[in-house]
Amino acid sequence: MKRLVNNIFYGLGYQLNERYKFATETTNIDKLQEIIHRLHPIPVGKGLIRLGPKSDGGYLVPDDLKGIEACFSPGVGIVSGFEKDCADMGMKVYLADNSVETPTVFSRQFFFTKKHIGVTTSDDFMTLDDWVHGSLLEQGSDLLLQIDIEGYEYEVFLSASDVMMRRFRIIVAEFHDLDQLWNRPFFSLASRAFEKILQTHSCVHIHPNNDRSPIIKGGLEIPPVMEFTFLRTDRIARCSSTLLFPNPLDCDNISLKPSLSLPTCWYQSH
Repeated sequence: MKRLVNNIFYGLGYQLNERYKFATETTNIDKLQEIIHRLHPIPVGKGLIRLGPKSDGGYLVPDDLKGIEACFSPGVGIVSGFEKDCADMGMKVYLADNSVETPTVFSRQFFFTKKHIGVTTSDDFMTLDDWVHGSLLEQGSDLLLQIDIEGYEYEVFLSASDVMMRRFRIIVAEFHDLDQLWNRPFFSLASRAFEKILQTHSCVHIHPNNDRSPIIKGGLEIPPVMEFTFLRTDRIARCSSTLLFPNPLDCDNISLKPSLSLPTCWYQSH
């Protein structure tokens, strides 16, 4: 019966959302392919280095960190290796999460706020702009953003000011629920967040989280969770070097699950 219902909805151009159990209009495949193509990583004339552990919580960033005053890292997990590496390089590190009392790693360079990052500022939340402005950093200094907040990243990017987006020389973001890009309402939200980032930054690396298997549909293979690294466009020196996927510095997020390579549709044009 469930298969019959799914077939009916697909025939009408809709898909049954397994997670929330409702029907949504299916995203136009040309629009989905377009945003995927715009997110293809580009070589930028700078090598990539790994910050953080060789597991979940470690990320690849361009070797362009000199002069970055501070790292902002909303979403505090059980590991803070990425943030500790930033602190060891001389950055101030600002962390925020209302679900924990304190980071598990100590550093004199850490400044923790027990709030979530969101679209408004209240007792439990603060906007990205208010967080940065309240940190009393040098006006106009370059910053690094590493964000992993379980699906709320889309609205945070959309609510950030253009001035704030330009302050982040490097953005490392784990994007969740990417398998839902086939759902048109979610695609509308996510694509606008990606477009917002791409106004000022270019994608330089993508690493799929191997915790969940990709969704394959319409010739596209979409891992549900992926880590994206962006570099601000004024820092890019375009070159003709070839990008490798996986990069030799990439590591599986979950060691006990099968490795997952980045599907070719995310970095090759057909």
